[in-house]
Amino acid sequence: MGTAAFKGDMSNARRDVRFPGESAAYRAARNKLLEAEIDLRRRIEAVAEQRRNMPLGGEGPHDYVFDEAMAGGTGKAGRVKMSELFAPSKSTLVLYSFMFGPEVNQACASCTSILDALDGEAPHIVQRVNLAVVGKSPIERLRDFARGRGWRNLRLLSSASNTYNRDYHGETGEGGQLPSLNVFVRRDGVVHHFYNTELLFVPPEKGQDGRHVDLIWPLWNLFDLTPEGRGSTWHPRLTY
Repeated sequence: MGTAAFKGDMSNARRDVRFPGESAAYRAARNKLLEAEIDLRRRIEAVAEQRRNMPLGGEGPHDYVFDEAMAGGTGKAGRVKMSELFAPSKSTLVLYSFMFGPEVNQACASCTSILDALDGEAPHIVQRVNLAVVGKSPIERLRDFARGRGWRNLRLLSSASNTYNRDYHGETGEGGQLPSLNVFVRRDGVVHHFYNTELLFVPPEKGQDGRHVDLIWPLWNLFDLTPEGRGSTWHPRLTY
């Protein structure tokens, strides 16, 4: 989409937007950037619409049984079927695969960064869709870690006793954990797969990260607004 496509948008933009001390060169560059941002906004909306219009994926092979607990809870962990993760009024389920298997000493720092933010957003998210976090470690270990992070709102699921991770690409064939996000929908009582963040499995282009879960990871989106950008060597840590 070329620059000419934005003449209508730019002609309707406020022409009096200025900031203290800015130069004519800055304003010209900023207006050109605004055209690119309009383009990006349109592309994001177009891709979201294309995603929404996808046909249903395959029916789930099992009604997986998970151990479950709330991040901020203190009661005994229970067991729940995948079909029971759907509240009566909500037909969509979002499951994030947390890289924290029983064989590793500590959780993935990047996943933890994502979930630090998602815990705060969870009360808003569950007004519209069902949300849970799946890890391969035993539920007690997942909940202990959540308490240490101060998480209070995330629904935690352990897949230690089922094949969910393997079936839905939250795990490699060798048992290594992967940070996938899956969306499921329930139609006429049947659970279907709808979406997976498959950019994880596409070789990144030169100079680009995988970015498969960037849309739910505010950290990098904020850095993209700064002159330093994302950088090439910095990554989140569990402690600082």
